[in-house]
Amino acid sequence: MFKKLSPNIKSSITRSISQSFEQYMSDIGWTEDQYDIEQFYANWREYITTKALWYEKIPDEIKADPQFHKELAQRVEEVLIRILNEPPSEEQIAQIEILQEQLNTHYEYGCKAEALYVQNLLEARAEQRK
Repeated sequence: MFKKLSPNIKSSITRSISQSFEQYMSDIGWTEDQYDIEQFYANWREYITTKALWYEKIPDEIKADPQFHKELAQRVEEVLIRILNEPPSEEQIAQIEILQEQLNTHYEYGCKAEALYVQNLLEARAEQRK
């Protein structure tokens, strides 16, 4: 069922998963022991039903089909794995290292999205010091 959706809707679904996951992880400070898949799904569900334009474009009979939900859950898993396995860029690493040296911090980060979170956090702290 998921595969039968238009490329635009599939792309929008993927984007909403990524944005929701990165926002959720940012909200919990990328703290692994605070991660709760149920809470992430609740946040994503709220987002898609209140803000996502693609959700309204999917017919109700598809939304009600258990097979669609199974395929959607599989897509969520694929997107999260992709996000968590995408390494930080060399530029991100360099910028974070400079900021950590300036601020005497030792944040760890394992993927590009988490590195962006750390970089933004460090840049905000550096800005506060000025």
